[in-house]
Amino acid sequence: MSTSSTPAPIRIVRRTADTAAPLRLLSLIPPMTQLNTPYPSAAYLTGFLRSRNEDAVQEDLALALVLRLFSREGLVDIRAAVDALPLRDQSPQVQGFIAQYERYVATVDVVIAFLQGRDSTIGHRICSRNFLPEGARFATLDEYIDPDGGDPLAWAFGALGMQDRARHLATLYLNDLADVLRDAVDPRFEFVRYAESLAMSQPSFDPLAEALAAPHTLVDGTLHALTLEAIAQHKPQVVLLSVPFPGSVYAAFRIAQSIKAQDASIVTILGGGYVNTELRELAEPRVFDYFDYVTLDDGERPLLALLEHLRGARERDGLVRTFVRQPGGVVQYINAKEADVAFAEIGTPTWDGLPLDRYLSLLDMLNPMHRLWSDGRWNKLTVAHGCYWKKCSFCDVSLDYIARYEGASSQVLVDRIEEIIAETGQTGFHFVDEAAPPKALRGLAEELLRRGVSISWWGNIRFEKSFSPELCQLLAESGCIAISGGLEVASDRLLQLMKKGVSVDQVARVTNAFTEAGILVHAYLMYGFPTQTVQDTVDALEYVRQLFESGCIQSGFFHRFACTVHSPVGMNPEEYGVKLVPLPPGSFAKNDIGFIDPTGVDHDSMGRALNKALYNYMHGIGLDKDVRRWFDEHVPKPRVRRDFIAQALAARR
Repeated sequence: MSTSSTPAPIRIVRRTADTAAPLRLLSLIPPMTQLNTPYPSAAYLTGFLRSRNEDAVQEDLALALVLRLFSREGLVDIRAAVDALPLRDQSPQVQGFIAQYERYVATVDVVIAFLQGRDSTIGHRICSRNFLPEGARFATLDEYIDPDGGDPLAWAFGALGMQDRARHLATLYLNDLADVLRDAVDPRFEFVRYAESLAMSQPSFDPLAEALAAPHTLVDGTLHALTLEAIAQHKPQVVLLSVPFPGSVYAAFRIAQSIKAQDASIVTILGGGYVNTELRELAEPRVFDYFDYVTLDDGERPLLALLEHLRGARERDGLVRTFVRQPGGVVQYINAKEADVAFAEIGTPTWDGLPLDRYLSLLDMLNPMHRLWSDGRWNKLTVAHGCYWKKCSFCDVSLDYIARYEGASSQVLVDRIEEIIAETGQTGFHFVDEAAPPKALRGLAEELLRRGVSISWWGNIRFEKSFSPELCQLLAESGCIAISGGLEVASDRLLQLMKKGVSVDQVARVTNAFTEAGILVHAYLMYGFPTQTVQDTVDALEYVRQLFESGCIQSGFFHRFACTVHSPVGMNPEEYGVKLVPLPPGSFAKNDIGFIDPTGVDHDSMGRALNKALYNYMHGIGLDKDVRRWFDEHVPKPRVRRDFIAQALAARR
């Protein structure tokens, strides 16, 4: 198809006697998002549209792509691509694949079936370490230390942990194959960040346009075939593509490209988290060679307006939060002011049509809390819309998904939970709020217990003092197994600067209350915040070490601070002591923005040390060591007392 800026024809269904007839809508989950459970956007929109009597269906092309590539037939195709490479271009991982090719072909289908939970008995052979071919990813097993000098995995899984042990080995096997695919077929391939650099804060559309104009790789060709199969099966008139991350943008455009080449009359609509943050000032006409409409923020109201427009019941200037390309190639943003659909009225998500028995339960890290993101098929649900705090200076607090806070009654939430259980037969829930409100969680827990609804659930919170030991115990009784929350920079000075509304000692007491209730705790951590010094970083790591040592947290992840144009730091940099680097001109993506921090700290070096320490802490290693041992360069001694957290916990008692 053409990548010129020639306007696509505007497709309007004229008024007839059947103007109100439902259009066939297909929601697609593009690669790559998650493999263990469906990304929820399609389920949310499909459930909402069906509640409005629309003819809505859904497909997960992210899962379908991986299952097609990592199969016996897929490996034959990968081998053909490998054979076409000159020997000098074959990485050690690719050469290992060639050497063990017959074993890979013989084992790949049973490994996938095992990870899907369809063939548990093969786990015994996987654990033998003589069944699967082992590539470079298995070298990570050497990092696990057995204090008694025996089996390096025994301390993690014990004598009875055969299924988990096999799942971990099978995950390493799958990662080995992904490395081969990346080295030999498509250097952009990742399980969750596919071609991310083509879209992340890219002011110019040129890199993405060039990639889309290039011949298909094996991955592209497979995705093209899957797209045409979905179109042939469902025969949609409208296709919805939600892109939550930069790593799903390229594939979404490839899908739209395939659809338009097959049938240009099919209306394609782009939305999702990436659009909501990075494309708010979209002015690139070439986007509309692939998508007829691009919508911002929650999709329910824009979609209702668009469907009315496509049926001829609404003029185009009545669209809501929607970008269109005008004749002549100019991109126009249309936003007829209409109230959003209330959170309590959006209906219940549905997973109908998605192959729930084909998702892969992966185990890439042995930590019992960290594994939840990739292990198990969780029904994703939201307790409330937006964030009740919406003050954190690093967050996109000016955008709708944060700023517009709305709740629903505990009765409505548990009604939704019961409907989802009845549909899926599964009782695991991941509440994907920005920060679930304590009051709402209390009501939810009480309603679950009142009705006798047994579920397992986990979600994201703020570590605020409202989470008393009594409330934590109530949440545990209702089925809460884990929570995650932002400790961010473990420094009271910086926590105050970022308006987090918590202190380190408060976090210690709250996380300890969760742990004592039997609830696992994950801490989101941050480094590189404006004015953060080397001393601040060392002190933060000492706080984190003590939180692990005291059993307050079991898991964590250090993120590098990124300044966004929609955050308080991005909008008022002088308040945080930094100067912004002007964004380069462009008409496409705009979100992350560089800044000059007068401290001049090498945060990349700090990050390597922090993540090395955290990896070991999550495996119970090095908790009694001086935190300075993790840094490659000389750093100052921590100013934090080594019993700070212990004293904070004792004060609570």
